[in-house]
Amino acid sequence: MKLLSIAIPCYNSAEYMENCIRSLLPGGDEVEILIVDDGSQKDNTGEIADRYAAEYPGICRAIHQENGGHGAAVNAGLREATGIFFKVVDSDDWVNGEAYVKVLDTLRNFVYGKDTLDMLITNFVYEKQGARHKKVMNYRMALPRGTVFTWNDVKVFIAGQYILMHSVIYRTGLLRECRLELPEHTFYVDNIFVYEPLPYVKKMYYLDVNFYRYFIGRSDQSVNEQVMIGRIDQQLRVTKLMLDSCDVTRLQNRKLRHYMIRYLEIMMVICSILAIKSGDPENMEKKHDIWEYVRKKNFALWFRLRWGFLGQGMNLPGKSGRSLSIMGYKIAQKFFGFN
Repeated sequence: MKLLSIAIPCYNSAEYMENCIRSLLPGGDEVEILIVDDGSQKDNTGEIADRYAAEYPGICRAIHQENGGHGAAVNAGLREATGIFFKVVDSDDWVNGEAYVKVLDTLRNFVYGKDTLDMLITNFVYEKQGARHKKVMNYRMALPRGTVFTWNDVKVFIAGQYILMHSVIYRTGLLRECRLELPEHTFYVDNIFVYEPLPYVKKMYYLDVNFYRYFIGRSDQSVNEQVMIGRIDQQLRVTKLMLDSCDVTRLQNRKLRHYMIRYLEIMMVICSILAIKSGDPENMEKKHDIWEYVRKKNFALWFRLRWGFLGQGMNLPGKSGRSLSIMGYKIAQKFFGFN
């Protein structure tokens, strides 16, 4: 059994996937690198995966499947994982070597120590193309450091601060216990990957190191704003799946409940702002429909989302209201460094 399984979803990733793989190899025999070739046809992604599997037997494994999208690739990695812990690293991203050593040391301590661990959280860095200042997402104000903690010990997450796929390592057994299965042929499923297991998480540990390097800036990247507008239906689908995954208003732990509602809040904001920025009447109708979906499904949740500060900001009336919504989004964009 391995200490850590790392799934790398790859789709026509030959240009950059080797940088990702090489950053993970120093983990040695304790780590299992699952290179998932998700039906690549335009380049030699599959050949690269096979080459690393041949050169590093017992560390790298190549998994080939028909194209099913990012979610299907993560699902395949999770099915094949033999590690006690599980992480996803996208093929255009990489990890920091010094932080990697500390991550493995920390995970090892939980395997051989008296405490169990459901989720390890680390910082990540926005490696935004062309940006001189690299934005670091850390959790120092929100999470205790150097100790195992529960949701009761969580402090306050500031605006724009969320635990994302880049920052989490889950216990593999927990992901299987909650029967995590991401939808196929759908973008933005990383939100489901992080969100859906949260009610099952009891023991957490925050390691304050800048581990994950999140590359952002390619014109064809799924988080490019124009690409996101073109895929608004997929954003809406993921948001609905998150809304349907559990009734967050009934969660017993107040801090967990508050955090998960805030996560849904930002998902609703993203859906809304993409519709507004598109200027497309059909997308504006879809924006209305998602808010109405929440209202009919869970009025208490709708009230919290709709009449919170962000919800009000996304539902200002008229052309001037939409302009104000876009202005607020641009300010947040500049401050937090996303897209």
